[in-house]
Amino acid sequence: MRKLLRFTGWLALALAGIFLAVQVSYLARVWWWRDHNPGTTAFMQRSLDALRAKNPNARLQQSWVPYERISVHLKRAVVAAEDAKFVDHEGFDWEAIEKAREKNEKKGRVVAGGSTISQQLAKNLFLSADRSAWRKGEEALITVMIERVLDKRRILEIYLNVIEWGEGVFGAEAAARHYFGTGAAGLGPEAAARLAAMVPNPRFYDHHRNTAWLGRKTQLILARMPAAELP
Repeated sequence: MRKLLRFTGWLALALAGIFLAVQVSYLARVWWWRDHNPGTTAFMQRSLDALRAKNPNARLQQSWVPYERISVHLKRAVVAAEDAKFVDHEGFDWEAIEKAREKNEKKGRVVAGGSTISQQLAKNLFLSADRSAWRKGEEALITVMIERVLDKRRILEIYLNVIEWGEGVFGAEAAARHYFGTGAAGLGPEAAARLAAMVPNPRFYDHHRNTAWLGRKTQLILARMPAAELP
């Protein structure tokens, strides 16, 4: 029994050490990204692996652009659509999370999420797409790191450069060129609102660009954009 207890204790210490090492590695990378741009993300790598399973020569469309070269309309549209309280919260919008929980309980399935831009960035940078409690807990820890290490402007800059906007399309510059034949700086209000409306399901809307729902969502975002506060 003593040997078993000793083994269990050492195993627990080893697991705790591994967990701590992983968190430190996440924190180190977030710190590095204060001044350096991420070359890729966990989500981008999964997307590339899936594309290359069909076509070994597949490549992602992604080109980094600095914050100043991203249309203010796109910044306002994404904040209005995804995280209206972005500049005020510290990583979590508890009211939105509660509303999403109530809506999901009412529907009996997951139909809404209350994730902030910071939470979405944590997931995109490091994590899998599963909805397990472990993954959500890890997402929360990384979100705290992101909010403590990066300012809001940098968070939004990285987010707009790495999120998915279509089949193998990542970031504002690639999305603007893919859908509208212009750079991220040249997006007008309606184009920006349409891109923001695609964020929850970009691969679907890449192939279904003129659905009635997308049109309605675009107009709703357009109406909300003037009130969107930017960092």
